[in-house]
Amino acid sequence: MADIFNNTLISNSIITAFLFIGVVTYFSYWISKNLTGGLIHGSAIAIVLGLVLAYIGGLLEGGTKGLADIPIFAGVGILGGAMFRDFAIVATAFGVDIRNLKEAGFIGSVSIVFGVVFSFLIGALVALSFGYTDAISITTIGAGAATYIVGPVTGTALSATTEVIALSVAVGLIKSILVMIMTPFIAPIIKLDNPYSAMIFGGLMGTTSGVAGGLAATNPKLVPYGAMTATFYTGVGCLLAPSVLFLLVDFFI
Repeated sequence: MADIFNNTLISNSIITAFLFIGVVTYFSYWISKNLTGGLIHGSAIAIVLGLVLAYIGGLLEGGTKGLADIPIFAGVGILGGAMFRDFAIVATAFGVDIRNLKEAGFIGSVSIVFGVVFSFLIGALVALSFGYTDAISITTIGAGAATYIVGPVTGTALSATTEVIALSVAVGLIKSILVMIMTPFIAPIIKLDNPYSAMIFGGLMGTTSGVAGGLAATNPKLVPYGAMTATFYTGVGCLLAPSVLFLLVDFFI
């Protein structure tokens, strides 16, 4: 019976992966609600758990695909692949009405571009400080500092190594978690208490999950406004990083 059950899960790996991701997500949000009081958003916990499980999977199987090296979890590699990642980005973009961005005015648009460039610059400087000297690696890690979505999109476009792409995801993850945790504490200081400031904040920070989680812990009514500009931030980052910003890095390196 055990062999039949195991073979069924392996032969339907993509369905198994959806079920597994659902369980991990549910457990993550349970931890967020019951153990952190909502201070750390469930999505951040889910990402950390995913990284831990990927590390464990790599240790157990000695492979290079993390949890996907275990046959029963092979479908996780498909869900975490470039196809589903890019599909999620496109789906998010289609859910945004360009007219809504005008509500933030000129300063909202400027905040998005400034946020992308500033985060990229910080990430690029970190890459240089750790000894990376080629334009592709510096650009990929810099893009990861924008968000953990922009990083792998940029790395894939520029044919960066898997190690550098993974590092860009890690950089973006750290940023997302920090934004989630710190937003409720700095909100009173920066007057983050109205839709206008929330849209500017989302444009500057950019990490949609981090902004959404941080604003949810600050004032749930502000989440849609911050998430709106943060979504545009991701799109702008995916456009600028592998093109204009890469060319600038390549010119100066």
